[in-house]
Amino acid sequence: MTLLAFLDYASVFIFALTGALVASRKQLDLVGFAFVACLTAVGGGTLRDVLLDRNPIFWIAQPAYIGVACAAALIVFLTAHRFESRLKALIWLDSLALAVAVPAGTGVALALGQPVLVVVLMGTITGCMGGLLRDVVLDDVPTVLKQGELYVTAAFAGATVAAFLAPHVVHPLLPLAACAGVTWALRAGSLAFGWKLPVYKSRPPRV
Repeated sequence: MTLLAFLDYASVFIFALTGALVASRKQLDLVGFAFVACLTAVGGGTLRDVLLDRNPIFWIAQPAYIGVACAAALIVFLTAHRFESRLKALIWLDSLALAVAVPAGTGVALALGQPVLVVVLMGTITGCMGGLLRDVVLDDVPTVLKQGELYVTAAFAGATVAAFLAPHVVHPLLPLAACAGVTWALRAGSLAFGWKLPVYKSRPPRV
């Protein structure tokens, strides 16, 4: 198994867990669990592959990705009741999924020889779109848009580090490891220490 395939599998599994945890909070049935888990797991990678004209799309080339996502959904369906706080588990699992998905998307774009801006955007899209689709479909405020939280910013920063580091190192693992580290550090810092971006606050117009 290649490094990029491993990252995709890991991203699919962890994001599927987050989708299934949201499904458990919405009290969906097993089919609902599987649907939300698969949507969350492959949404970002699908958009990445469509934009990069990567044919076939990764989960069509290897349907085992869907099997992994469904297995994750079944695991959560059987065990979600054991979590003392499913919201807390969801938030931290989502941060881990982001730190795996962003290097996965970044690595694919780097392997295709894309320019820096495209590499950064593909990493960000891969990391953020699955969770965005999950939250929109289940009528939650998208995690990527919560006030000031470092989510898209974390993904963008991690992908940027990888894109600029890749031409200067020999081993392809190093920029992707740096990408994962930066992404997770920023997202975890936002969760644990309240790191935020400035938020716009409306003020009455001056007369």
